[in-house]
Amino acid sequence: MTTKRKPSTGFWIIAVIALLWNIMGVMAYLGQVYITDDVLNTMTTEQQELFTNTPAWSTGVFAVAVFGAFLASLLLLLRKKWASPLFLISLLAVLINMGYSLFATNHAEVYGVVQGIVMPLIIVVIAIFLYMYSKKAAANGLIY
Repeated sequence: MTTKRKPSTGFWIIAVIALLWNIMGVMAYLGQVYITDDVLNTMTTEQQELFTNTPAWSTGVFAVAVFGAFLASLLLLLRKKWASPLFLISLLAVLINMGYSLFATNHAEVYGVVQGIVMPLIIVVIAIFLYMYSKKAAANGLIY
């Protein structure tokens, strides 16, 4: 068993940024689920088709990813070890959803390089970082 340690300022900065990042993820999810016809009509025909053909399981996996990471971020701020397994669940959901978007759809073609490839990769890298950081924090006695 590791001893409890006082977190550094860096820990708190990372935890707060993680929470803010994952709040944006929740907002993105809610924006997708509750999209209005007016917003849908501002999309290109290809984007509308991709959006309307998104399977329900993908939307569910998206929910697991963002709400899991949001809860994990809160737990990280509260210094609870359950943050790490929740970040892992969120990471797995991110990998499934991004894998589907990148390899089973024409997402990159429809949205372009930045929205279609770069942003999904950034999301994956951040999800990996948060999981690894939470594991290290637990091992170092920062969360327990």
